[in-house]
Amino acid sequence: MLSPKTTGTESIQITPAEAGRLKIVLPYHPGRIAKIKRVEGRRWHAEGRYWTVLRTDDTLSHLLTLFMGEYLDVEASLHSGIRSNAEHKAEAREAIASNLAVVDRVRLAIRVRHYSHRTEKTYVGWIRRFLLFHRDQDPTTMSEEAVGHVLSSLAIDRRVSASTQNQALNAIVFLYRDVLEKEIGYVGGVMRAKRPTRLPVVLTKEEVRMILTHLHGTEWIMTMLLYGAGLRLMECLRLRIKDIDFARNEIRLRAGKGDKDRVTMLPATVKDSLRQHLEQVKAQFETDTRNGYDGVSLPNALV
Repeated sequence: MLSPKTTGTESIQITPAEAGRLKIVLPYHPGRIAKIKRVEGRRWHAEGRYWTVLRTDDTLSHLLTLFMGEYLDVEASLHSGIRSNAEHKAEAREAIASNLAVVDRVRLAIRVRHYSHRTEKTYVGWIRRFLLFHRDQDPTTMSEEAVGHVLSSLAIDRRVSASTQNQALNAIVFLYRDVLEKEIGYVGGVMRAKRPTRLPVVLTKEEVRMILTHLHGTEWIMTMLLYGAGLRLMECLRLRIKDIDFARNEIRLRAGKGDKDRVTMLPATVKDSLRQHLEQVKAQFETDTRNGYDGVSLPNALV
């Protein structure tokens, strides 16, 4: 909220600066620093320990929205460009409603293309973060620079890995290209996350044997399938009874990575334990059915 001439050490002071800019004295707090970095064209003045931004009504309104709820000391000459809290709240509500509509469109676009549930969850998560980062701006009007700010913030403030930063970029590109149908150009000036060089660590047969001796039941069966059949984790978790052929010693994997099917071998050492596990699960399922419990969801209504 606005506090007339609140001059305490925690107040945020906004005053006119030279060359058509605003001066912002911002008491240090990681959350405040993250917010000020959302403002395009901001500059940090290390000697005076203050920030400056372009002096426009939109920029001032953006600042008031970012720091809503904190004590602001705004010079009287700038009050003509300040809108009421009610207007800011109304804009915030409109922005939230607009962003929710965009997220719904993203979900629909992903499902039409039959992307995996994990891809949908990942893309929606990154797009929500992107919209929240620029919460008071319409994504259709944002430039490549706005995308660059988000990616740089991930590398500088959150110190994410290079793969995570690329994942965020892919999600944002999907938003613009396939949902908003707007081409974005080259995203330059991005602080890239470092991609460290790592040597692979491969367990010896003896080390694998030692691990397996400490596992029992379902965990042992899953590990044997991962190790012996070369299954990915989600492929193992999503296995269905009809995909296991005991007679041919085969496992048919459906809609794996890249939405592709493939066939792999069923390790002989796990066959007996897997049969017993399926019998136990079948008995549990029949008990649950008699007690009125629902089954599990199947992707794309597959039955």
